[in-house]
Amino acid sequence: MKVEGLAELAKALRELPDRVAKNGLRVSVYAGAKVIRDEARLRAPKATESLGPNQPPPGTLKRSVIMKQIPELSSLTRQTFFVTVRHGKKYRKQGKKGNLSQDAWYWRFVEFGTPKMRARPFLRPALEAKRREAVQAMKDRLSERIELEAKNLYRGQQRK
Repeated sequence: MKVEGLAELAKALRELPDRVAKNGLRVSVYAGAKVIRDEARLRAPKATESLGPNQPPPGTLKRSVIMKQIPELSSLTRQTFFVTVRHGKKYRKQGKKGNLSQDAWYWRFVEFGTPKMRARPFLRPALEAKRREAVQAMKDRLSERIELEAKNLYRGQQRK
């Protein structure tokens, strides 16, 4: 994927204070990740009826599609967000009321299939379908943010 105007963007980011540049970049990447996350939620399959006791309720997979920033992979000039599925724990009764966990630990089976179940991918197709729209959302949000911060900087310099 190629984004036009990266040299101008890098120059604009260098001219802004570090905090402003980092926050502006984070907000713009968030906007792009949100486009992909929303599409993945739309594409995630949903059971039409309850699968039985001690099984996840219908819609758990859709609700478990999340995005999160990875601070270890992010910096002033780079922001990393993952669109993924909340997973890790198997279903079990939790808390005093015995509510089932909303953890979709089984998402890999749906996305990639198993020997006994065909794959029903939803993450990769969401990325492919909304890639350009996500890049455009990032560009739009970043240009808004840079313009806003530049105005604030200009006002701050006039006051001095």
